[in-house]
Amino acid sequence: MILDVQHRVHDAIAQAVARRYGLAEPPAFGIEIPPNRALGDLAIPVAFQLARMLRKPPRAIAQEIAGLVGPLPGVRRIAAAPNGYLNLYLDRRAYLLARLKGEVAPPRAPAVRTIVEHTAINPNKAAHVGHLRNAVLGDTLARVLAFRGTPVEVQNYIDDLGVQVADIIVGFRELERLDLGGVQRTADTTRFDHHCWDLYARVTEWYDGQPDRLALRGATLHDLEHGIDPVASLGAFIVDRIVRAHLQTMARLNVFYDLLTYEGDIVRLQFWARAFEILRAQGAVFRQTAGKLAGCWVMRIEEGGEDREGAPGTAEPVAAGDDGGPREKVIVRSNGVVTYVGKDIANQFWKFGLLGRDFRYRPFLTQANGAPLWSTTSGPGDRSAPGFGRAERIYNVIDSRQMYLQALLGQALRTLGHPEQAANSIHFSYEMVALSHATARALGYESGPDDAKKPFVEVSGRKGLGVKIDDLLDLLAGKAASEVAKRNPAVTPEECARAGAQIAVGAIRYFMLKFSRGKLIVFDIEEALSFEGETGPYLQYAVVRANNIFHKLRERDGIGEAEVLARVEAAPDEELAEGDAASDHSLWAIVYEASQLDDIVDQVVRSLEFSALAKYAFGLAQAFNAFYHQYPILNEENAARRTWRAAGVAYVRAQLAAALELMGIAVPSRM
Repeated sequence: MILDVQHRVHDAIAQAVARRYGLAEPPAFGIEIPPNRALGDLAIPVAFQLARMLRKPPRAIAQEIAGLVGPLPGVRRIAAAPNGYLNLYLDRRAYLLARLKGEVAPPRAPAVRTIVEHTAINPNKAAHVGHLRNAVLGDTLARVLAFRGTPVEVQNYIDDLGVQVADIIVGFRELERLDLGGVQRTADTTRFDHHCWDLYARVTEWYDGQPDRLALRGATLHDLEHGIDPVASLGAFIVDRIVRAHLQTMARLNVFYDLLTYEGDIVRLQFWARAFEILRAQGAVFRQTAGKLAGCWVMRIEEGGEDREGAPGTAEPVAAGDDGGPREKVIVRSNGVVTYVGKDIANQFWKFGLLGRDFRYRPFLTQANGAPLWSTTSGPGDRSAPGFGRAERIYNVIDSRQMYLQALLGQALRTLGHPEQAANSIHFSYEMVALSHATARALGYESGPDDAKKPFVEVSGRKGLGVKIDDLLDLLAGKAASEVAKRNPAVTPEECARAGAQIAVGAIRYFMLKFSRGKLIVFDIEEALSFEGETGPYLQYAVVRANNIFHKLRERDGIGEAEVLARVEAAPDEELAEGDAASDHSLWAIVYEASQLDDIVDQVVRSLEFSALAKYAFGLAQAFNAFYHQYPILNEENAARRTWRAAGVAYVRAQLAAALELMGIAVPSRM
């Protein structure tokens, strides 16, 4: 880890500048990393910022500062470069030994209680590839926040009262003529989420054939929202089975949660009623008496609010005022039905602890990682439940089409006098995922003439056009297991299958993270699964290769990692010596790059761009592989060099594995 060194150096330089030049507040400056180690390990440009103020050349200022700083723990020397930079060279031996011993940990971030809400798949059918990016981004966000010491609560919102659930109920009752008992038998004898996938497409087509059938949807939705049987009991059963199927799918991807928040509980526990009281009392919503929205309770949309046409949920009415003035968003329809943005507002208020009431909670299940998963309930609660909500910062991971509706949450908070919560109500947006034509064909997707005109294939769960996450995982895992078996003939089929599953997850998760979240992803199986290039399997293979070095050391010399680390303190450290040739910096270069993980995570949290973490891990894997090919370890005759190289590899391996863990990627035993 490097941030501790950077912080100490920054403080020492700032104090020296303030003393030397009589400044109460030295200019703000950053710490840079030179392009190669011959130029130093840290570079400080403060002399450029002082040059105009002091009317001196930057190099002269840098020379003055270098002479004033004095000894710094962990720094071997400070030099003023001809261009005016202050270049610092670290004590390489002490630096590596401290990190090998675990004496340096990532700096702890301020303890800001944080909620990350992600996934939120409609509980009416199997999860599809369009849901992958949300879950992977949300899970990775929670991981990097926890890495920095942020207390994180991960929530998954379950829309158990939505139109999609009503449609599945209609499908079972009207198309399959099943009551609750019949649906239960179907669930027990089929892959239920996959069965519902096909049924959802069928009921959508059924509506299209005779539009007046949509009245059944409306009646079903009414009974569902008001808890009227038999619809309510049927809906509760369907939702429960589908949610459990989704959780199994997400567990395959190493995605886990702390709390399932049910929309039905928001309604039954009168959360919306309380939120409505607050909004109405503050004048944030008002009843429209004229025009298209007469009888509706509406919220005026702030200047700059933008409704993206075609976005899910934006079919809820928006209209300009009668005088052509500000647009208005319907929060409660004229028939008294709350729009889903109204429920979102109530939920956001609860997350911040602003609602004055709480859910009740029940244990839902124990997840594959051993962690308990809790659920909200409007029935009796479990008194042993941990405290949920009352966050100081909230990240809602939702695609970019929901930007407008997410902005309304912030607007509601500001209107009610909570500007700090509005600023900390963060929409973590991203663009959609599509499939390459080759991948769509491999997964059995039959594209139509419209698909052929595009460079990728879009998916639509409503039309049944898409690929289930489970099917994609199965295909990738099978291909990866075959490759592992081909490379390792002596490995058992079970071990090949385990490795194949881990490689499949690595391929998917890395592919979802390596692109800027503002860019549309076209997922391609062959590209994602390659063991070469910028892929998850390439990174996994780098760690497996490092593991193999230690396996062979133990088999050949009877030396394990612990013995290597014990011997390195007594070994001469010529391997780390400074020099002018780039080759002299190879071991130090990979160790130094590996130590930058905490700095990269810090950048990622500030920018919310995980592509930086993915590219850092890829660069570190490349650097390690280049080192592996150029500098022998097992066949190095010089014992001191062999020991230092092995120790350096141990550290690089640990850091690369930690970077993979942050991305939710496990390391197989064989590849």
